[in-house]
Amino acid sequence: MSYRTAGSLRSVTLDDVRGAQKMLSGVARATAMEGSRHLSRLVGAPVHLKCENLQRTGSFKLRGAYVRIAGLLPEERAAGVVAASAGNHAQGVALASSLLGVHATVFMPKGAPLPKISATREYGAEVRLHGQVVDETLAAAQEYAAATGAVFIHPFDHPDVIAGQGTVGLEILEQCPEVRTIIVGIGGGGLAAGIAVAVKALRPEVRIVGVQAAGAAAYPPSLAAGRPVSVLNPTTMADGIKVGRPGVVPFGIIEELVDEVRTVGEDQLSAALLLCLERAKLVVEPAGASPVAALLAEPGAFAGPVVAVLSGGNVDPVLMQRVLRHGMAAQGRYLAVRLRLTDRPGALATLLGVLSAVDANVLDVSHVRTDPRLGLTEVEVELHLETMGPAHCVEVGQALREAGYTVID
Repeated sequence: MSYRTAGSLRSVTLDDVRGAQKMLSGVARATAMEGSRHLSRLVGAPVHLKCENLQRTGSFKLRGAYVRIAGLLPEERAAGVVAASAGNHAQGVALASSLLGVHATVFMPKGAPLPKISATREYGAEVRLHGQVVDETLAAAQEYAAATGAVFIHPFDHPDVIAGQGTVGLEILEQCPEVRTIIVGIGGGGLAAGIAVAVKALRPEVRIVGVQAAGAAAYPPSLAAGRPVSVLNPTTMADGIKVGRPGVVPFGIIEELVDEVRTVGEDQLSAALLLCLERAKLVVEPAGASPVAALLAEPGAFAGPVVAVLSGGNVDPVLMQRVLRHGMAAQGRYLAVRLRLTDRPGALATLLGVLSAVDANVLDVSHVRTDPRLGLTEVEVELHLETMGPAHCVEVGQALREAGYTVID
């Protein structure tokens, strides 16, 4: 039995999704489907990437936001809309409102990345910064809606939003009719629920796999309990799926139609983002890379052809820099080492010569001379190295030991 609360919103049907697709004609792009030879070799079957990171506003969120706002009554449109988001939903609501001639007020956390704040304003919304976390921002938006009569546009917990997101599923079946597995990231659940409604109605044998970040995985315990439950203090770099509690409407659909929900770790997310950038030449945010992370974690678990939905590409450049470095470290392509040298002329040059001999590229060097743990003639050196994989990291460590250096843990 699917979870339903008394008086909960109506279910979402294939006709709803098809109606949303007509509504979105000329508004949302039918995004590209790109094959990945690297992932196909890994999985042993064709793997395709559904590039919602190339959607207008940089994510799938425009689809649901536009359908929800377009469905408002004239008096509701006149009152305006309000939303709360740290990024993708904010931009989707802003553009949808602008296209429909509706005033939008978007509450964003004070710490939201500046590029996302600027983009939301440029799409035409009034941006108000409030709170340090999304929960505080959400409360402020709901208070604003109650005080002004503006319609609150939920990011995932509404049938119209889910129907709009479900148009991704229709496009997948049109672009890859032979698909056997669809992998999609899950935060609140709107995208996965919409895709499931569309795909299962037309191709019930297609397996749909949801993916959550391990530090923000509210769906596994919720599915086990048979109702939405909260995860306290969700933590992940994948802010697009960093949701502490499933939505009531998408939960009921996912419980019934999604075949499996998996979790991935931060190292796997970093590696997936790096793979998308290097191999597919696609800029994808961590949440958008979560299906690729699931493929990397257990490639043999998915029957092909596989479609992995890259849900968004709005990644803050500062986060991108950190994630890329993290991803390189996870793949053994970035190595940080600390060791002690005798503080004399030529000691550093000798060390760099050892590293050069094993083709380790030095990215950064720092010296510490004032630590009380150091001897009078000692200096501690930390080096950040670019390496060529785990085997090369082992080779670097062995070369340092053979040269008489002791690496500090």
